[in-house]
Amino acid sequence: MSRSPPLNVLFIVRSLGFGGAERQLTELAKGLHRRGHRIAVVVYYGGGALARELTAAGVEVLALGKRNRWDLIGPFGVLTREVRRRQPEILHGYLPDGNLLALLARRAWPSARVVWGVRASNLEAGHYDWLGATVFRASCTLARRADLAIANSEAGRHYHVGRGFPEDRIVVIPNGIDLGRFRPDPEAGARQRSAWGIPETAPVIGIVGRLDPMKDHETFLSAAARFGSRVPEAWFVSIGAGETSYVAHLHRLAASFGLERRLRWVPPQEDVTAVYNGLDLLTSSSAFAEGFSNVVGEAMACGVRCVVTDVGDSALVVGDTGIVVPPRDPGALCQAWERGLELRGPDPRTRIEWEFSVERLIERTERALLGLRSAHGAVESRSA
Repeated sequence: MSRSPPLNVLFIVRSLGFGGAERQLTELAKGLHRRGHRIAVVVYYGGGALARELTAAGVEVLALGKRNRWDLIGPFGVLTREVRRRQPEILHGYLPDGNLLALLARRAWPSARVVWGVRASNLEAGHYDWLGATVFRASCTLARRADLAIANSEAGRHYHVGRGFPEDRIVVIPNGIDLGRFRPDPEAGARQRSAWGIPETAPVIGIVGRLDPMKDHETFLSAAARFGSRVPEAWFVSIGAGETSYVAHLHRLAASFGLERRLRWVPPQEDVTAVYNGLDLLTSSSAFAEGFSNVVGEAMACGVRCVVTDVGDSALVVGDTGIVVPPRDPGALCQAWERGLELRGPDPRTRIEWEFSVERLIERTERALLGLRSAHGAVESRSA
Protein backbone atom coordinates (compact mmCIF):
# COMPACT_ATOMS: atom_id res chain seq x y z
CA MET A 1 0.00 0.00 0.00
CA SER A 2 1.16 3.53 -0.76
CA ARG A 3 2.50 5.63 2.14
CA SER A 4 0.24 8.47 1.00
CA PRO A 5 -3.43 8.41 2.03
CA PRO A 6 -5.38 6.10 -0.29
CA LEU A 7 -6.74 7.54 -3.49
CA ASN A 8 -10.50 7.53 -4.03
CA VAL A 9 -10.91 6.87 -7.76
CA LEU A 10 -14.09 6.38 -9.76
CA PHE A 11 -13.44 4.99 -13.26
CA ILE A 12 -16.07 5.58 -15.97
CA VAL A 13 -16.22 3.41 -19.10
CA ARG A 14 -18.93 2.38 -21.55
CA SER A 15 -18.81 -1.36 -20.85
CA LEU A 16 -16.57 -4.17 -19.65
CA GLY A 17 -16.75 -6.54 -22.58
CA PHE A 18 -13.53 -8.00 -23.94
CA GLY A 19 -11.39 -5.32 -25.57
CA GLY A 20 -7.89 -3.91 -25.29
CA ALA A 21 -8.84 -0.73 -23.41
CA GLU A 22 -11.29 -2.58 -21.18
CA ARG A 23 -8.65 -5.19 -20.30
CA GLN A 24 -6.15 -2.47 -19.39
CA LEU A 25 -8.71 -0.71 -17.21
CA THR A 26 -9.51 -3.98 -15.46
CA GLU A 27 -5.86 -4.71 -14.69
CA LEU A 28 -5.29 -1.15 -13.51
CA ALA A 29 -8.35 -1.09 -11.24
CA LYS A 30 -7.43 -4.45 -9.69
CA GLY A 31 -3.84 -3.33 -9.16
CA LEU A 32 -4.74 -0.02 -7.52
CA HIS A 33 -7.23 -1.87 -5.32
CA ARG A 34 -4.48 -4.29 -4.23
CA ARG A 35 -2.36 -1.30 -3.27
CA GLY A 36 -5.04 -0.15 -0.85
CA HIS A 37 -6.75 2.55 -2.87
CA ARG A 38 -10.53 2.94 -2.92
CA ILE A 39 -11.54 1.97 -6.45
CA ALA A 40 -14.91 1.63 -8.17
CA VAL A 41 -15.84 1.31 -11.84
CA VAL A 42 -18.95 2.79 -13.41
CA VAL A 43 -20.24 1.25 -16.66
CA TYR A 44 -23.11 2.30 -18.90
CA TYR A 45 -24.13 -1.28 -19.57
CA GLY A 46 -23.92 -4.09 -17.02
CA GLY A 47 -22.55 -7.60 -17.48
CA GLY A 48 -19.41 -8.83 -19.16
CA ALA A 49 -16.64 -11.20 -18.13
CA LEU A 50 -14.37 -8.36 -17.10
CA ALA A 51 -17.03 -6.98 -14.76
CA ARG A 52 -17.20 -10.37 -13.06
CA GLU A 53 -13.41 -10.43 -12.84
CA LEU A 54 -13.36 -7.03 -11.12
CA THR A 55 -16.08 -8.03 -8.69
CA ALA A 56 -14.23 -11.24 -7.83
CA ALA A 57 -11.13 -9.14 -7.09
CA GLY A 58 -13.07 -6.93 -4.68
CA VAL A 59 -13.54 -3.93 -6.98
CA GLU A 60 -17.07 -2.55 -6.96
CA VAL A 61 -18.73 -2.26 -10.37
CA LEU A 62 -21.75 -0.01 -10.76
CA ALA A 63 -23.94 -0.32 -13.87
CA LEU A 64 -25.94 2.79 -14.78
CA GLY A 65 -28.56 0.66 -16.52
CA LYS A 66 -28.33 2.46 -19.85
CA ARG A 67 -30.71 0.79 -22.34
CA ASN A 68 -29.49 2.37 -25.59
CA ARG A 69 -27.40 5.26 -26.85
CA TRP A 70 -30.31 7.72 -26.44
CA ASP A 71 -31.12 6.69 -22.86
CA LEU A 72 -29.30 9.52 -21.11
CA ILE A 73 -31.24 11.29 -18.39
CA GLY A 74 -31.92 8.37 -16.05
CA PRO A 75 -28.38 6.90 -16.16
CA PHE A 76 -26.80 10.33 -15.69
CA GLY A 77 -29.00 10.87 -12.64
CA VAL A 78 -27.74 7.60 -11.18
CA LEU A 79 -24.14 8.67 -11.83
CA THR A 80 -24.71 12.07 -10.22
CA ARG A 81 -26.10 10.51 -7.06
CA GLU A 82 -23.21 8.04 -6.87
CA VAL A 83 -20.61 10.79 -7.30
CA ARG A 84 -22.15 12.81 -4.49
CA ARG A 85 -22.28 9.74 -2.27
CA ARG A 86 -18.75 8.56 -2.97
CA GLN A 87 -17.09 12.01 -3.15
CA PRO A 88 -14.24 10.74 -5.36
CA GLU A 89 -10.93 12.47 -5.38
CA ILE A 90 -10.47 11.49 -9.03
CA LEU A 91 -12.98 10.88 -11.81
CA HIS A 92 -11.10 8.81 -14.38
CA GLY A 93 -12.72 8.38 -17.78
CA TYR A 94 -11.74 5.79 -20.38
CA LEU A 95 -12.27 6.43 -24.11
CA PRO A 96 -13.96 9.59 -25.48
CA ASP A 97 -17.50 9.05 -24.16
CA GLY A 98 -16.28 7.99 -20.72
CA ASN A 99 -13.96 10.99 -20.64
CA LEU A 100 -16.74 13.45 -21.41
CA LEU A 101 -19.01 11.83 -18.83
CA ALA A 102 -16.27 12.21 -16.20
CA LEU A 103 -16.11 15.91 -17.00
CA LEU A 104 -19.89 16.27 -16.69
CA ALA A 105 -19.95 14.24 -13.47
CA ARG A 106 -17.60 16.71 -11.80
CA ARG A 107 -20.56 19.10 -11.58
CA ALA A 108 -21.86 16.85 -8.81
CA TRP A 109 -18.54 17.00 -6.89
CA PRO A 110 -16.52 20.06 -8.04
CA SER A 111 -13.42 19.27 -6.00
CA ALA A 112 -12.78 16.06 -7.95
CA ARG A 113 -9.86 15.98 -10.38
CA VAL A 114 -10.73 14.72 -13.87
CA VAL A 115 -8.38 12.31 -15.64
CA TRP A 116 -8.94 11.16 -19.22
CA GLY A 117 -7.83 7.81 -20.58
CA VAL A 118 -6.79 8.42 -24.19
CA ARG A 119 -6.61 5.31 -26.34
CA ALA A 120 -7.75 6.38 -29.80
CA SER A 121 -5.54 6.81 -32.86
CA ASN A 122 -6.27 8.59 -36.11
CA LEU A 123 -7.64 5.43 -37.67
CA GLU A 124 -10.10 4.94 -34.87
CA ALA A 125 -11.26 8.54 -35.15
CA GLY A 126 -11.76 8.03 -38.88
CA HIS A 127 -13.87 4.93 -38.30
CA TYR A 128 -16.35 6.57 -35.93
CA ASP A 129 -19.99 6.84 -36.96
CA TRP A 130 -21.41 10.35 -36.92
CA LEU A 131 -22.14 10.24 -33.19
CA GLY A 132 -18.71 8.88 -32.38
CA ALA A 133 -17.10 11.55 -34.56
CA THR A 134 -19.12 14.22 -32.75
CA VAL A 135 -18.00 12.89 -29.36
CA PHE A 136 -14.37 12.88 -30.50
CA ARG A 137 -14.56 16.48 -31.76
CA ALA A 138 -16.15 17.52 -28.48
CA SER A 139 -13.31 15.80 -26.63
CA CYS A 140 -10.74 17.80 -28.55
CA THR A 141 -12.60 21.02 -27.77
CA LEU A 142 -13.05 20.30 -24.06
CA ALA A 143 -9.70 18.61 -23.36
CA ARG A 144 -8.35 21.68 -21.57
CA ARG A 145 -10.96 21.24 -18.86
CA ALA A 146 -9.48 17.91 -17.82
CA ASP A 147 -6.73 18.02 -15.21
CA LEU A 148 -4.72 15.24 -16.84
CA ALA A 149 -4.92 12.97 -19.87
CA ILE A 150 -3.08 9.64 -19.98
CA ALA A 151 -2.25 8.25 -23.42
CA ASN A 152 -1.04 4.69 -23.86
CA SER A 153 1.40 5.54 -26.67
CA GLU A 154 3.65 8.34 -27.88
CA ALA A 155 1.85 8.11 -31.22
CA GLY A 156 -1.49 8.68 -29.51
CA ARG A 157 -0.13 11.62 -27.54
CA HIS A 158 1.24 13.24 -30.68
CA TYR A 159 -2.04 12.74 -32.51
CA HIS A 160 -4.16 14.28 -29.76
CA VAL A 161 -1.85 17.22 -29.12
CA GLY A 162 -2.15 17.99 -32.82
CA ARG A 163 -5.93 18.15 -32.38
CA GLY A 164 -6.10 20.51 -29.45
CA PHE A 165 -5.18 18.54 -26.35
CA PRO A 166 -2.93 20.66 -24.10
CA GLU A 167 0.63 19.38 -24.44
CA ASP A 168 1.48 20.02 -20.80
CA ARG A 169 -1.43 17.94 -19.52
CA ILE A 170 -1.10 14.74 -21.51
CA VAL A 171 1.38 12.08 -20.42
CA VAL A 172 2.24 8.65 -21.80
CA ILE A 173 1.84 5.52 -19.68
CA PRO A 174 2.24 2.42 -21.88
CA ASN A 175 -0.05 -0.57 -21.62
CA GLY A 176 0.79 -3.33 -19.17
CA ILE A 177 1.17 -6.98 -20.20
CA ASP A 178 0.05 -9.74 -17.81
CA LEU A 179 3.22 -11.81 -17.37
CA GLY A 180 1.33 -14.52 -15.50
CA ARG A 181 -1.01 -15.14 -18.40
CA PHE A 182 1.41 -14.55 -21.25
CA ARG A 183 4.47 -16.73 -20.74
CA PRO A 184 6.61 -19.24 -22.64
CA ASP A 185 4.84 -22.60 -22.90
CA PRO A 186 6.47 -24.92 -25.47
CA GLU A 187 4.01 -27.73 -24.79
CA ALA A 188 1.01 -25.50 -25.49
CA GLY A 189 2.75 -24.27 -28.62
CA ALA A 190 3.33 -27.83 -29.84
CA ARG A 191 -0.34 -28.69 -29.26
CA GLN A 192 -1.38 -25.58 -31.16
CA ARG A 193 0.80 -26.46 -34.15
CA SER A 194 -0.67 -29.94 -34.17
CA ALA A 195 -4.18 -28.47 -34.16
CA TRP A 196 -3.22 -26.34 -37.16
CA GLY A 197 -1.79 -29.38 -38.94
CA ILE A 198 1.68 -27.85 -39.11
CA PRO A 199 4.84 -29.96 -38.64
CA GLU A 200 6.56 -29.39 -35.32
CA THR A 201 9.88 -28.36 -36.88
CA ALA A 202 8.51 -26.06 -39.61
CA PRO A 203 9.17 -22.30 -39.36
CA VAL A 204 5.86 -20.61 -38.52
CA ILE A 205 5.23 -16.90 -39.03
CA GLY A 206 2.00 -15.43 -37.73
CA ILE A 207 -0.07 -12.28 -37.67
CA VAL A 208 -2.66 -11.76 -34.92
CA GLY A 209 -5.32 -9.09 -35.23
CA ARG A 210 -8.53 -8.11 -36.92
CA LEU A 211 -8.63 -8.37 -40.70
CA ASP A 212 -8.70 -4.67 -41.46
CA PRO A 213 -6.86 -2.45 -43.99
CA MET A 214 -5.01 -0.79 -41.11
CA LYS A 215 -3.28 -4.08 -40.28
CA ASP A 216 -2.18 -4.43 -43.94
CA HIS A 217 -2.56 -8.16 -44.38
CA GLU A 218 -1.96 -7.52 -48.09
CA THR A 219 1.69 -6.75 -47.39
CA PHE A 220 1.88 -9.77 -45.07
CA LEU A 221 0.56 -12.05 -47.83
CA SER A 222 2.85 -10.57 -50.47
CA ALA A 223 5.86 -11.07 -48.19
CA ALA A 224 4.69 -14.63 -47.45
CA ALA A 225 4.65 -15.44 -51.16
CA ARG A 226 8.25 -14.24 -51.49
CA PHE A 227 9.41 -15.96 -48.33
CA GLY A 228 7.70 -19.22 -49.28
CA SER A 229 9.63 -19.35 -52.54
CA ARG A 230 12.89 -19.05 -50.58
CA VAL A 231 11.93 -21.20 -47.60
CA PRO A 232 9.40 -23.74 -48.96
CA GLU A 233 9.02 -25.48 -45.59
CA ALA A 234 7.67 -22.28 -43.96
CA TRP A 235 4.05 -21.95 -42.83
CA PHE A 236 1.97 -18.84 -42.22
CA VAL A 237 -0.94 -18.27 -39.84
CA SER A 238 -3.43 -15.39 -39.70
CA ILE A 239 -5.51 -15.22 -36.53
CA GLY A 240 -8.44 -12.83 -36.55
CA ALA A 241 -11.76 -11.92 -38.10
CA GLY A 242 -13.05 -9.04 -40.17
CA GLU A 243 -15.73 -7.62 -42.43
CA THR A 244 -16.96 -10.28 -44.84
CA SER A 245 -16.11 -8.61 -48.14
CA TYR A 246 -12.61 -7.66 -47.00
CA VAL A 247 -11.94 -11.18 -45.71
CA ALA A 248 -13.03 -12.57 -49.09
CA HIS A 249 -10.66 -10.15 -50.82
CA LEU A 250 -7.74 -11.36 -48.68
CA HIS A 251 -8.57 -15.01 -49.39
CA ARG A 252 -8.59 -14.32 -53.14
CA LEU A 253 -5.27 -12.49 -52.85
CA ALA A 254 -3.71 -15.40 -50.94
CA ALA A 255 -4.95 -17.82 -53.60
CA SER A 256 -3.46 -15.67 -56.36
CA PHE A 257 -0.10 -15.92 -54.55
CA GLY A 258 -0.41 -19.70 -54.34
CA LEU A 259 -0.43 -19.69 -50.55
CA GLU A 260 -3.38 -22.02 -49.91
CA ARG A 261 -1.24 -25.04 -48.95
CA ARG A 262 0.98 -23.17 -46.44
CA LEU A 263 -1.46 -20.65 -44.96
CA ARG A 264 -3.91 -21.16 -42.12
CA TRP A 265 -6.82 -18.74 -41.59
CA VAL A 266 -7.78 -19.03 -37.93
CA PRO A 267 -10.66 -17.26 -36.14
CA PRO A 268 -9.99 -15.33 -32.91
CA GLN A 269 -8.88 -17.72 -30.17
CA GLU A 270 -9.71 -17.70 -26.48
CA ASP A 271 -6.33 -19.27 -25.60
CA VAL A 272 -4.18 -16.74 -27.41
CA THR A 273 -1.18 -17.67 -25.24
CA ALA A 274 -1.02 -21.05 -27.00
CA VAL A 275 -1.25 -19.23 -30.34
CA TYR A 276 1.78 -17.09 -29.57
CA ASN A 277 3.74 -20.12 -28.38
CA GLY A 278 2.93 -21.87 -31.64
CA LEU A 279 4.81 -19.21 -33.64
CA ASP A 280 8.49 -18.71 -34.41
CA LEU A 281 7.94 -15.09 -35.36
CA LEU A 282 5.06 -12.70 -34.71
CA THR A 283 4.51 -10.01 -37.34
CA SER A 284 2.78 -6.66 -37.06
CA SER A 285 2.48 -5.31 -40.61
CA SER A 286 0.30 -2.31 -39.75
CA ALA A 287 0.36 0.42 -42.37
CA PHE A 288 -0.76 3.31 -40.18
CA ALA A 289 -2.41 4.37 -36.93
CA GLU A 290 -0.96 1.72 -34.61
CA GLY A 291 -0.58 2.93 -31.05
CA PHE A 292 0.69 0.49 -28.43
CA SER A 293 0.27 -3.00 -29.90
CA ASN A 294 -0.91 -5.38 -27.17
CA VAL A 295 -0.37 -8.27 -29.57
CA VAL A 296 3.33 -7.46 -29.91
CA GLY A 297 3.75 -7.09 -26.15
CA GLU A 298 1.89 -10.31 -25.42
CA ALA A 299 3.92 -12.29 -27.95
CA MET A 300 7.15 -10.90 -26.49
CA ALA A 301 6.02 -11.94 -23.01
CA CYS A 302 5.71 -15.46 -24.43
CA GLY A 303 9.33 -15.23 -25.57
CA VAL A 304 8.46 -14.81 -29.27
CA ARG A 305 10.54 -12.45 -31.38
CA CYS A 306 8.63 -9.88 -33.40
CA VAL A 307 9.06 -8.27 -36.79
CA VAL A 308 7.11 -5.01 -36.88
CA THR A 309 6.55 -2.07 -39.17
CA ASP A 310 7.75 1.31 -37.99
CA VAL A 311 4.25 2.53 -37.17
CA GLY A 312 3.02 3.93 -33.88
CA ASP A 313 5.01 2.72 -30.88
CA SER A 314 5.87 -0.73 -32.24
CA ALA A 315 9.59 0.03 -32.64
CA LEU A 316 9.68 1.37 -29.08
CA VAL A 317 8.03 -1.78 -27.74
CA VAL A 318 10.33 -4.31 -29.45
CA GLY A 319 13.52 -2.30 -28.82
CA ASP A 320 16.55 -4.42 -29.68
CA THR A 321 14.73 -7.73 -29.26
CA GLY A 322 13.17 -7.77 -32.75
CA ILE A 323 13.35 -6.21 -36.20
CA VAL A 324 11.68 -3.04 -37.48
CA VAL A 325 10.89 -2.46 -41.18
CA PRO A 326 9.15 0.30 -43.15
CA PRO A 327 5.40 -0.13 -43.69
CA ARG A 328 3.99 -1.40 -47.00
CA ASP A 329 7.31 -2.99 -48.05
CA PRO A 330 6.89 -6.76 -48.68
CA GLY A 331 10.53 -7.17 -49.70
CA ALA A 332 11.82 -5.65 -46.46
CA LEU A 333 9.38 -7.77 -44.47
CA CYS A 334 10.51 -10.95 -46.21
CA GLN A 335 14.18 -10.17 -45.55
CA ALA A 336 13.38 -9.37 -41.90
CA TRP A 337 11.78 -12.79 -41.48
CA GLU A 338 14.94 -14.43 -42.80
CA ARG A 339 17.03 -12.53 -40.27
CA GLY A 340 14.46 -12.92 -37.52
CA LEU A 341 14.53 -16.71 -37.61
CA GLU A 342 18.25 -16.59 -36.91
CA LEU A 343 18.20 -13.63 -34.53
CA ARG A 344 19.79 -14.03 -31.12
CA GLY A 345 20.23 -11.42 -28.46
CA PRO A 346 18.21 -9.76 -25.69
CA ASP A 347 15.24 -11.78 -24.48
CA PRO A 348 11.85 -10.30 -25.54
CA ARG A 349 10.17 -11.36 -22.30
CA THR A 350 12.81 -9.60 -20.20
CA ARG A 351 12.08 -6.34 -22.01
CA ILE A 352 8.38 -6.67 -21.20
CA GLU A 353 9.20 -7.47 -17.56
CA TRP A 354 11.30 -4.33 -17.23
CA GLU A 355 9.28 -1.85 -19.27
CA PHE A 356 5.74 -2.99 -20.05
CA SER A 357 4.41 -5.24 -17.32
CA VAL A 358 1.08 -4.74 -15.57
CA GLU A 359 3.00 -3.80 -12.43
CA ARG A 360 4.78 -1.02 -14.32
CA LEU A 361 1.40 0.22 -15.58
CA ILE A 362 0.05 0.31 -12.05
CA GLU A 363 3.15 1.98 -10.58
CA ARG A 364 3.26 4.66 -13.28
CA THR A 365 -0.44 5.42 -13.01
CA GLU A 366 -0.38 5.56 -9.22
CA ARG A 367 2.54 7.98 -9.40
CA ALA A 368 0.71 10.18 -11.93
CA LEU A 369 -2.48 10.29 -9.86
CA LEU A 370 -0.62 11.03 -6.62
CA GLY A 371 1.29 13.73 -8.47
CA LEU A 372 -2.01 15.27 -9.51
CA ARG A 373 -3.03 15.32 -5.85
CA SER A 374 0.24 17.02 -4.87
CA ALA A 375 -0.06 19.62 -7.64
CA HIS A 376 -3.63 20.40 -6.60
CA GLY A 377 -2.57 20.76 -2.99
CA ALA A 378 0.23 23.14 -3.95
CA VAL A 379 -2.19 25.32 -5.91
CA GLU A 380 -4.60 25.44 -2.96
CA SER A 381 -1.74 26.40 -0.61
CA ARG A 382 -0.62 29.25 -2.87
CA SER A 383 -4.18 30.56 -3.18
CA ALA A 384 -4.85 30.40 0.59
